[in-house]
Amino acid sequence: MTAEQLISFARGAPSLDIVDVEGLKAAATRAFDADPAGVTAYGTSVGYLPLRKWIADKHNVSPDQVIVTNGSLQADAFLFGHLVKPGDDVVVEKPTYDRTLLNLQNLGAKVHQVTVQPDGIDTDELRALLESGVRPKLAHIIPNYQNPAGVTLSDEKRRALLALAEQYEFVIFEDDPYVDIRFRGDALPSMLSLDTNSLVVHASSFTKTVCPGVRVGYLVGPAALIDAIAKKATNLYISPGMVSEAIVHQFCVSGDIEKSVQTVSAALGERARVLAESIRKHIPGATFTEPDGGYFLWVDLPSDVDVDKLFPAAMKKGVAVVKGSDFLLEGGNSSLRLAYSAVTVDQIDEGVRRLAEAIEEVRG
Repeated sequence: MTAEQLISFARGAPSLDIVDVEGLKAAATRAFDADPAGVTAYGTSVGYLPLRKWIADKHNVSPDQVIVTNGSLQADAFLFGHLVKPGDDVVVEKPTYDRTLLNLQNLGAKVHQVTVQPDGIDTDELRALLESGVRPKLAHIIPNYQNPAGVTLSDEKRRALLALAEQYEFVIFEDDPYVDIRFRGDALPSMLSLDTNSLVVHASSFTKTVCPGVRVGYLVGPAALIDAIAKKATNLYISPGMVSEAIVHQFCVSGDIEKSVQTVSAALGERARVLAESIRKHIPGATFTEPDGGYFLWVDLPSDVDVDKLFPAAMKKGVAVVKGSDFLLEGGNSSLRLAYSAVTVDQIDEGVRRLAEAIEEVRG
């Protein structure tokens, strides 16, 4: 492999070799054969109704609690736009998804970051923030294989968050696109499934389990909230894409979704293991929590490594990474997010070796 070939740890997207292209082609044919009128029409703002029903059944809720969107990022944007006004307090994880920070800041929210530990958000730190008088509209939580930290929220902390939300009257936004990509450990109950007081709004996506190109995500919440968002969606775009949603529906009802999840999870599990081994081998001063699923691994480098200098040095060596500072309001200057989803096993060790060389250069 030559230095000119870019090895990218930057994008959280599955590589083409683990996308079920043939299954999607077959699902597309079935979608047009089964429901040509529904697939080709405008549709409704809540999405393709058979897929909406499938999602509702998956989460054991009624269909009027579901809206299907153009990816989970749009689900996020709909909820933030509906609930958050300029000056409102919101809680996010530290670190958190960079677009979450951007969207909330663009809305004029007052963002409070609460530290992520190896078992998820620090609920004691959150409690202290609440006891200080902060009253958030919502807390944005990525519970499984968090982006960017790769950690999973423990069962104990899920229940603690629900108790805090009930006591201090805020919404838990459970942003959960990675939940099915698990390669170690046991699945934990969603906060949505544990919620008895309509405190949780849940989002997920088919981007990570089917493919990014379908752009199909969804939001699950109280029916009145979903109805209000659907009215805004009607004014925005009449309806999301019926073709892609119908294809996803056929992919799901055929059982191909389960096979796709198994393929992606097995491939990413191997890639995560090889990445961890390579970091230990080539960057001995790095610390990280090895993920049990998902797409990302967060690396804390020695404190004398400045990622603002490392980023261009790594690019020159043909390896792309994302700076930790992108996911934080402050700090992260010696941290990186490494996505292992789009790199093949034979690229990983070479990519980490190049990264190690760049680290040594910038440490000087």
